Amino acid sequence: MKSLFIVAGLGLLVFTVAPVYCQTPPAASGKAAPAAADTKRADCRAAALSLRGDKQDKVDQYQLCMAQARTDCLKEAIGKKVVDREQRRDYVKKCIGPRDDDM
Repeated sequence: MKSLFIVAGLGLLVFTVAPVYCQTPPAASGKAAPAAADTKRADCRAAALSLRGDKQDKVDQYQLCMAQARTDCLKEAIGKKVVDREQRRDYVKKCIGPRDDDM
């Protein structure tokens, strides 16, 4: 009976502490980033690289972040009334940033 309480107590401890370790820590950088790296793509890459865990977790986080960035940029284009398909595509590409740093 005593071991049952110990197991239950450890289970509660794991369920209360584990979510804290699953969250991404805020990126702390002491130096200013160059203007070229101030893009949504660079932000997603930095967020993915700062994660703890295996490579697949980082790739998944990067892909999710990039999908959200594309959605945000598309919403901006719609808000700015960019109607032409080519212009909207160019706007989204420029908003996300250059593709030279893909993981």
